[in-house]
Amino acid sequence: VPKANSTLVIEFLFEGFSSFGWQHRIVFFVVFLTLYLLTVSGNVIIVTIIHLDRHLHTPMYFFLSMLSISETCYTVAIIPRMLSDLLSPHQCIAIQECATQHFFYLTFGINNCFLLTAMGYDRYVAICNPLRYSIIMGKRSCVHLASGSLGIGLSMAIIQVTSVFGRPFCDDFVVSHFFCDVRPLLKLACADTTVNEIINFVVRVCVLVLPMGLVFISYVLIISTILKIASAEGRKKAFATCASHLTVVIIHYGCASIIYLKPKSQSSLGQDRLISVMYTVITPLLNPVVYSLRNKEVKDALCRAVGGKPLP
Repeated sequence: VPKANSTLVIEFLFEGFSSFGWQHRIVFFVVFLTLYLLTVSGNVIIVTIIHLDRHLHTPMYFFLSMLSISETCYTVAIIPRMLSDLLSPHQCIAIQECATQHFFYLTFGINNCFLLTAMGYDRYVAICNPLRYSIIMGKRSCVHLASGSLGIGLSMAIIQVTSVFGRPFCDDFVVSHFFCDVRPLLKLACADTTVNEIINFVVRVCVLVLPMGLVFISYVLIISTILKIASAEGRKKAFATCASHLTVVIIHYGCASIIYLKPKSQSSLGQDRLISVMYTVITPLLNPVVYSLRNKEVKDALCRAVGGKPLP
């Protein structure tokens, strides 16, 4: 319960990049806008190519298209507001709008984590159990895995949003971040946040530690199977089918772990903000870049789409 002389907060102000001069903010705006447009256009191209090219109508590319859609929604939830604040750094955001941004950020961020786990399982079945691949990874199974990922994202987001915005916010209304994230918001709460910290810990374990563990187990089994392949060419080909996914997984979980799995005592909002820029602006761009530059099937599909021949 807030103190009697406290003033309840009904809107927040992002600290964001307000400490930088306008020249630096203009540079940031141009860079972030360029990366945002590249991310959205890249993901839209991937989804379109996968939808149009029948050669890519496989479970792996179904999950890739779902990941591209989720990444696009994830960036739309954060970056447009961040770009607006770079040009006009003293705009307030209503607490309801902050809760909405927080909800969509968590929903699609968590959805991304479990989609990457589903993609890891797909690679495990393809390499370790190839004869039953088409049965195990049928259309129905893929839809269930994708909808389950989104369902987990929605449920976890509802729990977190209800938990965080169920607390009263008083007096201090400046959020030490460029979007509505959990830790900066809880620092502004004027009531005991012990329960929120417990809920936050449980959510972090469920959406980061558990999926990372499953992906790790998948790749241990995948690598052990690849090493048993007799020919060097066979081993190279098998590993090539996993390389793009493994690259995205390492970067995605690496950044998320640095931000959300650090002990609270070692947490620096300034450092977290810097890493969050990479996590929210740069990492979503890596999905279309990695899967288009490292994946011959996607490059061939792009060539066919523009009327060219597949790459040799």
